[in-house]
Formats: sequence, C-alpha cells, structure tokens
Amino acid sequence: MSDPILLGLSGALRQNATNRRLLREAARLFNPGTFIEADLNLPLYDGDLEDSAGIPDKVQLLADQIARAHAVVISTPEYNKGPSGVLKNALDWVSRTKGRPWADKPVAVMSAAAGRAGGERAQMILRSFMVPFQPRVLVGPELHLADSSNEFDGQGRLISDRYEATLRELMQKLRAEAGF
Repeated sequence: MSDPILLGLSGALRQNATNRRLLREAARLFNPGTFIEADLNLPLYDGDLEDSAGIPDKVQLLADQIARAHAVVISTPEYNKGPSGVLKNALDWVSRTKGRPWADKPVAVMSAAAGRAGGERAQMILRSFMVPFQPRVLVGPELHLADSSNEFDGQGRLISDRYEATLRELMQKLRAEAGF
C-alpha cells in the first residue's frame, strides 16, 4: 500500500489562523506520506455561475483532492455559533461535482475558536453538514481547542499536553480508519 495522503480543510482563510495551525499539528501527528492543505478560497456558490461556466477549476481540484486522499481532517472556527461560511461554501460547491468524493471517506472533525467552548457548536453543526455526503466521520475523541490563539508556541506546536494527547489519539484513529 502507498503512503497515506492526508487532506486538510480549514474553515479559516487567514494564513496563520489557529484552525490552519491545528491542521498542521494534526498532519504532524498523523505522519502522512503527503499532507495537502486544501485551498477553500472559492467563489461563492451561485447556480447561475454553475449554469453558465460549469464547475470552477478550483472547485474541481478540491473534489479531486478529496477523492484521492486516504483521509481528510477538517478544522472549523466558530463564527456566530456555527461553522464558517467559507467551509459551508466549499461543501456546497463540492456537492455539485460529478462522482461522490466524500463517500465512505474517513474524516476527522475538530475545531479551534477564541471562546471557552472551543467551537463545540460549530463542530456539531459541521458534522450534520457531512451527513448527505456519507463519509465515515469519526465520533471521537472530540477536539474543541478553546482560547486557541494562546494554545500554540512560536513553532506552531500545541502547548497543552492534554490537547496534544487528544489530537494524537484522534489522528491514530483516523490512520486506522484509513487502513494505515
């Protein structure tokens, strides 16, 4: 079997967003052969755009990356008690592509947020967004990184042993679910 490909989706676009840092920590602990951080800076879904121009190349690339990955890890911020519009938009666009890239795909969900609940509501809602795609979303352990801007050191590593242990367990379960 080839080395595992792990695809990371961050619901935050900022380069140094804590959800992107959390994805990179997940990749380090998953230890993939290849880690790809998806680009979710996509046009807003618009049925008229789809009708006139088809699926944008960046959307098709994302769908192809999902299909090729052995496993996917998604990290969502919590904006106004839900996942980001960026993430929802990406899911909506991918749902319009041919094939079923998410079908039976091992997926881990996590969240990082400024609040003390660490994005728990956003993560719960994101899990419900995934239902129509029928991936194999892990049920746990849940990782809700609270006060996330204060949870990384200068090298982007998690400071808290508790959070790192939870993330390590989540990534071990994702590796096993992907058959590695």
